[in-house]
Amino acid sequence: MITTPLARWRSSAIPMLECALAAGAAWFVATDIVGHERPFFAPIAAVVALGVGINGRLRRAAELVAGVTVGVGVGDLLIARIGSGPWQIALVVVLAMSLAVLLDGGPVITAQAGSSAVLVATLMPPGGGAGTGRMLDAAVGGLMGVAAMALIPVHPVSRPQRDAAGILSATSEVLARCADGLHEQNAKCISEALATARGLQSQIDKLRSDLISGREISRVSPMYWRQRDRLRQFESIADPIDNVVRNVRVLARRSLSVVRNDEVLDPRLIHVVEELGKATDFVRLMVLAPPDGEPTQADAARELRRVANLAKLELVEVSGLSAHVVLAQVRSTIVDLLQVAGLSRISALATLPQ
Repeated sequence: MITTPLARWRSSAIPMLECALAAGAAWFVATDIVGHERPFFAPIAAVVALGVGINGRLRRAAELVAGVTVGVGVGDLLIARIGSGPWQIALVVVLAMSLAVLLDGGPVITAQAGSSAVLVATLMPPGGGAGTGRMLDAAVGGLMGVAAMALIPVHPVSRPQRDAAGILSATSEVLARCADGLHEQNAKCISEALATARGLQSQIDKLRSDLISGREISRVSPMYWRQRDRLRQFESIADPIDNVVRNVRVLARRSLSVVRNDEVLDPRLIHVVEELGKATDFVRLMVLAPPDGEPTQADAARELRRVANLAKLELVEVSGLSAHVVLAQVRSTIVDLLQVAGLSRISALATLPQ
């Protein structure tokens, strides 16, 4: 997880470089090739199309061009006839944004339509065919943004890989702390573990967002076309990892109830929770391994089967509801982790002792 300013800067270094080069290239193309004297919208379009983040760029580039087109078109059409002033600016903004909402409704196209209309109404006099030139500048900027993403891409798999590994690492720690809390009857320890588990949703969302970005990069960058199969593997484990976090969250919440209500669990069940934490960390190592590296999916599946053999129903034969819930979540988590390790759900379920 990124925790320092320097680490955050390093994480964004390539996207920022892409923005800088795309802006310069957009200005060069619009001035020296297209022949526009002040192509204001070209570098702006390039930077907004890319942004410092790397997610959803292709759609954002298209929305940007559409937003500029709508805003400039409405501004040029009206301001040349009604003049510039407070009520004129308000009118062109509401009309441009209304048209953008009717066309798409996305936040980028709507905001860009409004801001473009303001620029036309205040800083850049309309008329003389300027509207068409500005639309072309926006298109140049969007294309330069896509070109920068293709020529200086972030590796499409590296971010999802780090995201998945980070989630599994935190989940492993949650399970370990739950086991410690159950051993020691320590409610605070389990409560802290539960807070960690609840905070993982933002990392799940980031994983899904980075997968979308990786898919875009693998489409536009020839150097990463061969990464599409590897990227699909990570797309296939996003839902199982999400389910792992959900199950562990319930396990932690029920473990907290066990301690607060002075319930007693079979020590063997607490041991299974502890071993599941270790197996989860082993799956993390598998996720970080290169395609031909170790541990492999088979290694991870073997470790998970070992834990599955411990999660027997006899552990809760004379126990209350909380013990049954803890065991059920352990078994469900094993099934989800086995899917991360490449098994189908049916095959994963078959590994559980009956």
